[in-house]
Amino acid sequence: MTAPRRPTAQDAVLVGLRTDILTGDLGPGDQVVQEALAERYGVSRVPVREALKMLEAEGQVVYHPHRGYFIAELSVGDLLEVYRLRSLLEAEALRVAVPALTEPDVDALAALSADVDRAAAAGDVLAMTAANRRFHFAIFDAAGLPRLSRLLHQLWDATDAYRALYFQQEANRSRVADEHAGIVEALRAGHPQHVIDRHEAHRAHSVVTVRAILERQGGPASPPFRGLDTIRELDPH
Repeated sequence: MTAPRRPTAQDAVLVGLRTDILTGDLGPGDQVVQEALAERYGVSRVPVREALKMLEAEGQVVYHPHRGYFIAELSVGDLLEVYRLRSLLEAEALRVAVPALTEPDVDALAALSADVDRAAAAGDVLAMTAANRRFHFAIFDAAGLPRLSRLLHQLWDATDAYRALYFQQEANRSRVADEHAGIVEALRAGHPQHVIDRHEAHRAHSVVTVRAILERQGGPASPPFRGLDTIRELDPH
């Protein structure tokens, strides 16, 4: 068995930056000062620079020549594009994964969903974000398609800031609990399309809510979001 890879200095900086973005300690438009990060983590500027390059590739930070790195501004256009890509790839993962799940697998997923609920009830956005990812990727990874899982991880990384914005509201945290329960119920029925539809509505609720927040903040108008059709079908109210 191959020994697990030991975390590197770059990993530590990357985890720290992701956490700061999730908690809002680093907000959209904030400058990321490499020297300050290197001092904070007790590392050279090399792992800091490499971590920032990874975040830049994900679209979470932007680099301006002669000015440095800044946390990316949130935008409706980016939100719609990334969530549309997620919709396409997650549907494929679910189509393959659902028939492979056993009853004990679904029981384990129900336990993961309960972890999300506990973090939500405590108002712990950071813990909820981590538990939410464990729940969804336990389903996606059951497809046994590692390249697809890696792509999905990249897309989820790119939407962490939007997800945190959604989870900050108590009503949304409660909605997540109800929607996860519906996903688990569909998984027990073993019908892939029902699971895909539940995921689509779950994802679409997030997009509609976050889009409204961004547009209230003065973002430009954008095209309609296709996921609204799924919301209306599963939640006519």
